[in-house]
Amino acid sequence: MIGFLIRRIAIAIPVLIGILLLAFILVRLLPGSPLDQLIPPDARTGPDSAAYIESVTKQFGLDQPLPIQWLLWMRGVVTGNLGFSYTQNQSVVALIGSRIGSSALLIATGLILALVIAIPLGVFAALRKKTWFDYSAVGVSMVAISVPVFFLGLIAIYIFSLRLGWFPSGGRYSIGTDETFGSLLWHLTLPACVLAAVLVGPYTRYIRQSMLGVLQMDYIKTATAKGVPRSQVVIRHGLRNALVPLITVVSVQAPALLAGTVVIETVFAWPGVGKLVYDGIANRDYPVILGVVLLSAVFVLVFNILADLASAILDPRIRL
Repeated sequence: MIGFLIRRIAIAIPVLIGILLLAFILVRLLPGSPLDQLIPPDARTGPDSAAYIESVTKQFGLDQPLPIQWLLWMRGVVTGNLGFSYTQNQSVVALIGSRIGSSALLIATGLILALVIAIPLGVFAALRKKTWFDYSAVGVSMVAISVPVFFLGLIAIYIFSLRLGWFPSGGRYSIGTDETFGSLLWHLTLPACVLAAVLVGPYTRYIRQSMLGVLQMDYIKTATAKGVPRSQVVIRHGLRNALVPLITVVSVQAPALLAGTVVIETVFAWPGVGKLVYDGIANRDYPVILGVVLLSAVFVLVFNILADLASAILDPRIRL
């Protein structure tokens, strides 16, 4: 198992470097420049404008060639210094640290809700293949996959916030009220349910397809022929192996959602990492964008390794 883990880590390191290099290049290809936000319009004209623009460019290291900027940023990554935000005048580490808790809470709640719904739904759909339940589950999952996230969020706000008044339309706490757990839960419910609704569709299809394949295995037929109760065959023998593909998908997708919940956090004004990267892109705030990309890449690779270990524990053949 230790050799298995070492091989996975050895593969992850060059992958991480490649991701960061590609992200650095793509960020620099974005239209516009950070100077558009850093330099006021009235400072771009006048006799001293050229000197002022040059000083600002040097201050943020934008006068260096791109390879030098890349090496300087990578040196900061190694030492834990991700630079300062161009527009918020705070370190990127502090900005991400203040937002990551909100995103983690939203993602964890949405994932748990999605799995609680998707796993039994996918299992029952597989057990009742080609019945009305199976067709309904597949149809609902297809609808969930097809509906755009922003549209689902706006519909949820219109129905449950504006019309029914059950939940607030955005934010983490109500303005002018105490920041209690009840208020947090009240604000969290709607965006978490929207995130869960987006994830339920693909998760249901994954578990259904995986369960259908497992039910055709010889050991399932042998256990059934020996008179093992159907529930035990399905849960103890079938579901355990059917969860392996889903574990891989969730472990890779969960950390990627740190920056992937941009739409949901923007629609619901949820103060998370997704909203932070959205503002960073709008302001061409390179350190913030790259900091979030680094965080997402590290989490994806770490969770991918953990998924490989979990899969190897569930199915020892994977270690080979």
